[in-house]
Amino acid sequence: MMVLAVLLALVATLDPSHGLVNDRPSSPSRLNYQVQDTPNHHRMDSSLEYESPRDSDATGLPSSRRSLLNGLAQVAMASVALSQPKAAMAVDFQVPGMSKGPNNKRVGGLANKIKNSCSIMDELQRDLMQERWDRVEAYPAQLRSYVPVFTAYTDSAFPSDAPTDKGLRVALRYEVGRFFASVERFKQATNRRALDEAYVAFADMSLHLDRYLRVGGLYTYYDDTITLEPYYKGISESALVYADPVKDPPEVRDLVILVKGPEKGRTGIVIGIYRDGSNRTAVKLDRYKGMREIRVVPSLWVAKRLGEQDPDDVFLIKS
Repeated sequence: MMVLAVLLALVATLDPSHGLVNDRPSSPSRLNYQVQDTPNHHRMDSSLEYESPRDSDATGLPSSRRSLLNGLAQVAMASVALSQPKAAMAVDFQVPGMSKGPNNKRVGGLANKIKNSCSIMDELQRDLMQERWDRVEAYPAQLRSYVPVFTAYTDSAFPSDAPTDKGLRVALRYEVGRFFASVERFKQATNRRALDEAYVAFADMSLHLDRYLRVGGLYTYYDDTITLEPYYKGISESALVYADPVKDPPEVRDLVILVKGPEKGRTGIVIGIYRDGSNRTAVKLDRYKGMREIRVVPSLWVAKRLGEQDPDDVFLIKS
């Protein structure tokens, strides 16, 4: 609208009736603006026209001045037309063969329930490591109540017949099956008060739940870092304070640091040690953006942290 006001004011100053324009310009040439309409947009072209200052029509105005006034009027009309708001066009883009993913309210509610199972696992870790068997015995039944939740989320989040959705459903159902099989083994170990077996079963439960969260798109972040080892090039091993993993290997409940591998330098707590000859250790990494990743790595990659350390955050959960 400001453009329109300026143009109208300019037209008024060019009107001879106001006596503000000299009928005989001092220059023999004049710049003539013309507005051209095309089917799709307005375009204003400028050209220099050399004409006699005496050329005029019956209106008494020189032809060049008349053209200029007409051009300004058309520009004003075009400005008004272009200033009208137009609805934005939204493009609904989707990769062929892929579903849009979980985007409805029902799936959102199921996702929150599944994430709540992570809180239950944290409380179970606390009670198990404190050997509070009276409380530990109640967790298997509580976790088994989530079977329909996992099933409903798997079918609702990836419902199409696209190959990607089919593959994801198969992968998620596999992790759910392994998770609840581990819950059953945990229940049996709890009944026998077999602590080491319970730790291994708990580690398997944690691992398969973590994989379900990843495959199901329930992680709160995506980390595309391939390896952290380059960050430690040129840094002496003595700069990382930890116990020798050969002479003083960590046990369950120990706070540890990964000293080798692609995630060197990350910290966590040991939740299980596999004594089946594989020499592997399950580590629950420290919380990051609300999530605690599970890693099963060679035991020699895991070393106890030395010095005063804050306790694992599961022990800060109020009973």
